[in-house]
Amino acid sequence: MTESKFELGDRATGKKTDLPVRAGTIGPSVIDVASIYKDYDLFTYDPGFGVTAACDSKITYIDGDAGVLLYRGYPVEQLAEKSTFTEVCYLVLYGELPSRRQLDEFTNSIQHHTMINETLLRFFNGFHHNAHPMAMVSAVVASLSAFYHDSMDIHNPRHREIFAHRIVAKMPTIAAAAHKHSLGQPFIYPRNDLDYCSNLLHMFFAVPCEPYQVDPVAAQALDLLFILHADHEQNASTSTVRLAGSTGANPYAAISAGVSALWGPAHGGANEAVLAMLEQIGTVDNIPKYLAMAKDRSSHFRLMGFGHRVYKNFDPRAKIIREMCYKVLARLGRSDSPLFELALRLEEIALKDEYFVSRKLYPNVDFYSGIIYSAIGIPRSMFTVMFAIARTVGWVAHWQEMISDPHMRIGRPRQLYTGPTRRDYAEIGKRS
Repeated sequence: MTESKFELGDRATGKKTDLPVRAGTIGPSVIDVASIYKDYDLFTYDPGFGVTAACDSKITYIDGDAGVLLYRGYPVEQLAEKSTFTEVCYLVLYGELPSRRQLDEFTNSIQHHTMINETLLRFFNGFHHNAHPMAMVSAVVASLSAFYHDSMDIHNPRHREIFAHRIVAKMPTIAAAAHKHSLGQPFIYPRNDLDYCSNLLHMFFAVPCEPYQVDPVAAQALDLLFILHADHEQNASTSTVRLAGSTGANPYAAISAGVSALWGPAHGGANEAVLAMLEQIGTVDNIPKYLAMAKDRSSHFRLMGFGHRVYKNFDPRAKIIREMCYKVLARLGRSDSPLFELALRLEEIALKDEYFVSRKLYPNVDFYSGIIYSAIGIPRSMFTVMFAIARTVGWVAHWQEMISDPHMRIGRPRQLYTGPTRRDYAEIGKRS
C-alpha cells in the first residue's frame, strides 16, 4: 500500500517527481523507484542489493537490530520450542499452522514421496568417488525435471503443490544417496514409518548387514536445526531461486540454482569454517592470541561464526541452538569434547572483550551448528547439503509466492556501464 510520497527533484531542470512510499505490515517502508528511469533517464545504484527491495513477501520477517526472526508472523523461538520441522514446512508453504487433520495429511504426503526413481538413483554411479556432495545434489535436483513432465505446469496451482511436496520429501533421499556414494556404501531406501529427520538419519547411517537404531536426540537436534534454517528472507540463494524462476524455468531448475548459490562459502559454508577455525586455534590457551589477530586488520585471521550481515544484535537462532548443543554432546557422551569446550570458552572470552561487544559481534547460528553435525556423525563435506535440505522449503515457498503473483516480471537488474565508449573495428594489421 502507498502511505506517502517522497519528492525527488532535479536541480538543473527544476523538475520534480513524487515517488510512492510503500509500507509493509512491519519493518522499513520502501520508496518505489520504478518511474525514475522514465522520468529522469536514471537507474539506482546499489551493489549487492543491500538496501533494495526486489519484491514484496508474506513469508519471513527479520529485524536485525532487535534480533527478531518470524516465519509467517510466528517467532522462531516459539516454533523451535513447540513445533516440528514438518509442521513448520506446512506453515511456510501454506501461510498458517495446520489443523491436526491437515498436518496428518501433509505428513503422509511427504512420507510417501520420499523415494526417487531407480534410474535417477543410478545417476550417482556416474559421479567420481570423491565428487563434492553439493555437486551431486545440484545435478540430481535439476535432473528431477526429466522425470515429471506431466506435473510441471508452473501456472497450475495443483502442479505447484505436487512439486512442493515432492522436492521437500526427496531432498533427504538425494542427500543421503550422495553421502553413501562418497563412502562407497550401498544406497539405503527411505522408510515411510519414520519421521522426516529420523528417516534422514536412517538413510545416512544404516547399512544392509546390521540393524540401525535412530537416536531420538540426534533426530531432535536435526529437527531443530532444520526449523532454524527453513527460511531467511531474501538471502543470496533465495534470490537466486526467484531470479531463475522468474524466467519461467521449471521449478527443479530453480531449486538447483539455489543449491548452487548456497554452495558458496560466504553463504552456506560458514559452519564448516567455524570448525576449521576452532581447530586452527587448537587450545583454550591460544584464544587470546587469535582474538588479537582477529582485531588486527593486517592479519588474515577472521573470527568465524561471530556477527551477521543482517543481525546487528544477537542471532536469535544462536540462543536456541546453544542449548541443543549441550544436550546432543551430553547424550552422545561427548560433553567433554575439546572442540565444544573451546567454542564455549571462545564465546565467553569474546563476549567480555570490548572490541567485539562494541561492534555487536555475537555468535550466530553457524557457531554451534557444525559442532552438532559433527557430534551426530555428519561429515563436513555434508554440512552445506544439510543446510540445503532445510532451506528447500523456504526456496519453494518463495518460488510459489512469486509464480502466483499476477504482477510477476522476469528479473532484470540494471548496471552502471564503465567500459569503453563506442569504437570502430580495426583490421588486425592496423592494431597497435
